[in-house]
Amino acid sequence: MDILRQWGVGFIGITGALTNMAAILLGGGLGLLLKGKVPENISGNIIRALGLCVCVIGVAGALGGDLMLTVVSIALGAFTGELLDIDGKLNSTGRWLQRKMSKAGADSAFTEGFVAATLLFCVGAMAIVGSVESGLRGDHSVVFTKSILDGVTSMLLASSLGFGVLFSAGAVLLYQGSIELFAGYLQNILTDGLISQISGVGGVMILGIGANMALGAKIKVANLLPGFLFAAGYFYVFMG
Repeated sequence: MDILRQWGVGFIGITGALTNMAAILLGGGLGLLLKGKVPENISGNIIRALGLCVCVIGVAGALGGDLMLTVVSIALGAFTGELLDIDGKLNSTGRWLQRKMSKAGADSAFTEGFVAATLLFCVGAMAIVGSVESGLRGDHSVVFTKSILDGVTSMLLASSLGFGVLFSAGAVLLYQGSIELFAGYLQNILTDGLISQISGVGGVMILGIGANMALGAKIKVANLLPGFLFAAGYFYVFMG
């Protein structure tokens, strides 16, 4: 009965992930309507300004974790990501989606929009904590707040990076929905300390996204993703 109750609450809690997905689709759709209607110099300046804001978010998140853990996790994550060529595989997936779903001649920033938006929406304490609270207790307040922020951000991203931003909604549904669904089992694993360390590593990745947007850097942020696994392992071995 306890297992059935946990699953039941989880299915109810997935409403939070659905709301977040809807907000991204709505915001991204509005952004697409604005795309091309704003002069290039203005839209370019907006995306660079947004990139600076993303950098601030990344720095704030990175400072919340242990510095040594963050450095080690990012370094090992980057090494592993390059060996696995995660960025290349994601780009290939993005190009495949573009060929399947976009019209001929659609904007070439599809992959950049998909990857940047997915990382931005999925990385961070709000995505984890909000999903746990939503799935475990039926408290959607954090997820609803995140939905508003993601909706506004997706509108700004889509107006500059295009259609790929909307596809991040599927990744958000899968990621947050899975946490909500299994929240009853994850509550003893996702401790406050671990969430802080994961958010710290994620903050560096978000900073990389901001640098790409604001400065035109060529940081392969997706190749840093294994850093999350190293952060969790480091935390439990040395700090747990």
